[in-house]
Amino acid sequence: MSLADLEADLARQLSLIGHGGADWTRPRTHPDGHVYDVVIVGGGQSGLATAFGLLRERVSNILVLDENPPGLEGPWETYARMLTLRTPKGLNPIDFGVPALTYRAWWEAQHGAEGWAAVDKIARGDWMAYLRWYRRVLALPVRNATKLATIEPLGDGLHRLHLAEGAPLLARKVMLATGIQGGGEWHTPAMIRDALPRARYAHTSEPIDFAALAGKRIGILGGGASAFDNANAALMLGVAEAHVFMRRNVLPRINPIRFMEQVGFTGRYPALSDAEKYAVMASFLGHNQPPTNDTFTRAAAWPGFELHLGAPWLSIAEVDGAVRVTTPHGSHDFDFVVLSTGLVSDPGLRPELRLVADRIARWADRFAPAPGTENALIDAHPYLGPGFELLPRDEADADALHGLFAFNYSALISLGLSASALSGLQTALPRVLKGITDQLFLDDRAQLVADLIAYEEAEFLGEWPPERPTA
Repeated sequence: MSLADLEADLARQLSLIGHGGADWTRPRTHPDGHVYDVVIVGGGQSGLATAFGLLRERVSNILVLDENPPGLEGPWETYARMLTLRTPKGLNPIDFGVPALTYRAWWEAQHGAEGWAAVDKIARGDWMAYLRWYRRVLALPVRNATKLATIEPLGDGLHRLHLAEGAPLLARKVMLATGIQGGGEWHTPAMIRDALPRARYAHTSEPIDFAALAGKRIGILGGGASAFDNANAALMLGVAEAHVFMRRNVLPRINPIRFMEQVGFTGRYPALSDAEKYAVMASFLGHNQPPTNDTFTRAAAWPGFELHLGAPWLSIAEVDGAVRVTTPHGSHDFDFVVLSTGLVSDPGLRPELRLVADRIARWADRFAPAPGTENALIDAHPYLGPGFELLPRDEADADALHGLFAFNYSALISLGLSASALSGLQTALPRVLKGITDQLFLDDRAQLVADLIAYEEAEFLGEWPPERPTA
């Protein structure tokens, strides 16, 4: 089967399941212009899949915004530097059970079915190519090079979306499908930010010109998967030495995501009590995600690779033109340092939420852990409703937040892996789609109920007694 054959088969499968048809939502009007039922912010895998899911629900008055150029949505061609995805190849996160829409069907249409068994993990570039194909064949409405600046609640269930450039948009529902960084910001320790000029360091989430560092020495702070991904990328592009520094005395070995995939945590996690969620996520956040075995083996094989265990950075400074890093075991001089220091989730850190951030409920507002088990990282996360909706700290602010959904990494504590990992998307997408479409329906229920009561279109046309032809 060729790719063209697959696309023809996909069109037939979509027809067989009744995809498409007239919308059931009631149009809104506003003096300032068109009102979208849903605007999705972020055109990566979560945003694209939500758009397709809404079309399946016959909600087509939608728009997807992405700040990046076409084909560069999400991390895969920007700051992600692993060779392959870390998730198992057999996951079907965004196809909604449509066989011809699966990654495997797309891959086999180009490479043949015989080679699939030999694929260990999905190549990062292939996954991005699949997402581009997914967007094209489903004709999803994405507007690129469009950055959301601020969400302004207007009342009456509407939000004005101010853009970095161009006229504002109006929407009834806004879903933030803004990825791993979309719930807060990447973390740069103050000791580094205050000690070094910006040109001497970068976070792993940023573009890094490793080719320009060819022949140089770099230090990498952090021992999670991205640290080893960046070490490999740097050494591959000619960096002479890449030193990874870990606070821990042993390499991270446990990846709790694998357990969650096996026993249904990804789908059933939202059914846990708040106390159980708090305990689960305190344990989860206590694990650095380890590198895949092949990633570690590849890094360790480079002559210029060094791993320093039990070596937190005690101080950092520019000394004689070098970046000097001091650990409990001595000092090291580097030309550049890279931070694999993760992120912090807090709605107050998001510029697009600046008008409503103080009204959003956090976990600290809704749950008090047992003394001695408090976790500031958990407490700062938004406390979300079952459909990923933002909830108010005070009921007086409910109207301002009504219609706002956080389908990004900040949903981790309330709803589990969900939008924060490919592992969680398959079960999280139906939840967020139900949350959005339920709100759309309930917002219009007065009109919908009145329309139903007034409905008088005859379907049955029979008569009794039947007319008999005359002789």
